[in-house]
Amino acid sequence: MAAAMATLEERPRRDARALLIMIVSLVLYTAADLGTKEWALDNLSRTNAAAGPVCEPDAQGLRSFQRLPTPPKPFIEGVLRLNYAENCGAAFSMLRSAPGWARALVFGVASIGAAIVLSVMFVRGSGGRLFAIAVPLILSGAIGNLADRIRHGFVVDFLQVDPQLFNYPVFNVADIWIAVGVGLLLLEGGDKKKKPVEQPVTA
Repeated sequence: MAAAMATLEERPRRDARALLIMIVSLVLYTAADLGTKEWALDNLSRTNAAAGPVCEPDAQGLRSFQRLPTPPKPFIEGVLRLNYAENCGAAFSMLRSAPGWARALVFGVASIGAAIVLSVMFVRGSGGRLFAIAVPLILSGAIGNLADRIRHGFVVDFLQVDPQLFNYPVFNVADIWIAVGVGLLLLEGGDKKKKPVEQPVTA
């Protein structure tokens, strides 16, 4: 009998139920992010009558808040507090010092590109369970922060690790979704590396 090589079969496309679960999760995660940001705007900030151009530095290189933060509020005493901030950068304040056109280009291309690639991979059945969980998390985080930039010109951040623990950028729920989603992708990738390589079989 001829020798045969044992290979992994191509994964089938995800069915309608899996797509429905992904879409519902995406909507819920995005709603949670945008809802908490609106709450932060209403409860952790106030109008700034002297606000300058959005995310544009003045002669001293400083950016004025479009809304002024109210005093921080404890969320988990000694661990996490609520502190309003306006992020002109990406997740966890990255690229905040880049020119406005550069931020718009990077954020727009990255968000749209990630959404297209992940959506196509999901529909085609790529990845395993962790990948399927990660996709709506990452997409909702990207959508939530992009929506803020379109509406406000900046991203609303309001979660801050207590400075007495360590100095960490203020973040939001979308940043959490993205971080968790990327972590799940890394876990799935590491799990695949641990799986033994299929060996040729003969009969």
